Formats: sequence, C-alpha cells, structure tokens
Amino acid sequence: MTEDTKTFATPKVRKFARELGANIKQIKGTERKGRITQDDVKNFVNNQLSGSKQPNKFESEFNHSDFGEVEIKEIPRVKKIAATHLTNSWQNIPHVTHHDEADITELEEFRASLTDINTGERKKMSPLVFIIKSLVAALRKYPNFNSSIDEIDKGKMTLKNYFHIGIAVDTEHGLMVPKIRNVNEKNLNQLSEDLKKVSEKCRKLKIEKKEFFGGSMTITSLGGIGGSFFTPIINYPEVAILGVGRTYQKQVLVNNEFRSRTVLPLSLSYDHRIIDGAEAARFCNELKENLGKNFAYKLAI
Repeated sequence: MTEDTKTFATPKVRKFARELGANIKQIKGTERKGRITQDDVKNFVNNQLSGSKQPNKFESEFNHSDFGEVEIKEIPRVKKIAATHLTNSWQNIPHVTHHDEADITELEEFRASLTDINTGERKKMSPLVFIIKSLVAALRKYPNFNSSIDEIDKGKMTLKNYFHIGIAVDTEHGLMVPKIRNVNEKNLNQLSEDLKKVSEKCRKLKIEKKEFFGGSMTITSLGGIGGSFFTPIINYPEVAILGVGRTYQKQVLVNNEFRSRTVLPLSLSYDHRIIDGAEAARFCNELKENLGKNFAYKLAI
C-alpha cells in the first residue's frame, strides 16, 4: 500500500490542500479513520502561518528590543496566505533558473507606432501584453512547460490544453497572481483590457479566489520598478515561471557593426523534475524569437 492510499481525503479536499500549498500527507484528519476535512486543512495552514514551531536556541537567546527601539506589526493577510504557498514551492520543487536576453528593438518600435483608429492618438499598450502572447506561442511548441506533476501518482504528469497565464500584480496588500484565461483565443487589445481589469480588481481586493488557480504558467515583471535578472519562485503546481526585468540599451554587433539595441532581461525558473536545461534553453530561444523580428504578435492585434 502506498503512502497516498493511507491518506484518507476526498478529491475535493486534496484539491483544496494543493491550492493552499499544503502537503496533504502532513495533515492529521479528525474524522473517522483519520479522514481529512477542509477544516483540518484550514487549521493546518493557520498553524503554519502562526509560526507555531519552537524558536531555535539562537533565536531564543535574545529579543530584538534588547538592541534598540522596535515596532511590532501584523504581516499583511495577503502575504500570510502567500507565505505557506511559496515555502511549499521552494521546499518541494527543485528550482533551476535560466537567464537570457531578448532583443525587442522592433517590438518597441512597433508598440510606439500604435495609434487609436478613431482619434489618431498614440495607443498605450503594456509590453507585458506582447510578452503574454509570445509566451503562449512558446508553450504551444513546448507543452511540458504547460503541465503539472500528478500529486496522486508521482510518475504521471498532467498536460494542459488550455492557456491561462498568471500575472504577478504588485499591490499595497502584497503580491497577487490572478490568471488571464484563454490567452490563445484573444488578440492584443482584448489581452490589454483583461490585464487592466484583473490588476484593478487585485488592487481593490475585489478579485475572486478562484481566479488565482488553474494556471498554465506565470509571468512576474520588475520592468516598471527596476532590476535585471533574478530567481523567481515557481507558482505551484505550475512547473515554470518567467521573470522579466527592465529593458535597457545595449551595443550589439550586427553585420560587423555595433548598434544600439533594446534588450529585455529574462529569468526563466523551471521544475527540474519535468524540464531539463537543454529544453529550457530551447524554450527561451523560442520566446526570444517570438519577441524579436518575426513579429508573430502583429497578427493578433
């Protein structure tokens, strides 16, 4: 008998535990024969968030207030919820991060040329919209990136035929990752509107809980703030996440002549149980091609 069959929980409860980033095998059930309920999952997560573990010896030897004035504040609720999820992901997924740069000179020129057909004024469209569209094109070619490991049977993986892209939204309450659904069926204008809507709902705390689950892959961008390369944590149960830095100008040798090009830093973290380094490099090359001169995104404006 396997470890999984000794854990008594309905598929609904197992799914609920996965969504909260909780390991079902670590939860003690309170029902008959140790059956686990949703309340058991909630209590387990609450205990994890409350920091119920004993401090280590070094921590217990002093208080921060011994060294000066301090202020005690509650961790924001959104960050508390994310804490268990991120810890579970970091502890259970063997992360590897692939760094690269995409030449988006033509993309930026194209984006700057967009105008409203009614007013003739310049049309503002976030670079993130183009990245979303380009990412989905790469996911089509490399379906392993649009998968999850089966939590019941570790020897199997679930390949997803849908394309729901998670977008990390920076809010005053903490980081939220809602999903933009069916990206493959939408043009750039529709994606731009969807991006604005979900971002606004997150900032106003009006986003529904279900919108945080069921994703294909996540994009997290620091472009509006600053920075280049980093190591984003995979949004479990997804198997990859794309980190985007701020664009900058770089001298690139083109036809034996140095030219100033607009470069986008890319940081692709992936689950090494499913994806190996060669496949990650090929995926990144495909993404760079989609963001570059082939202008695949133009066809979907």
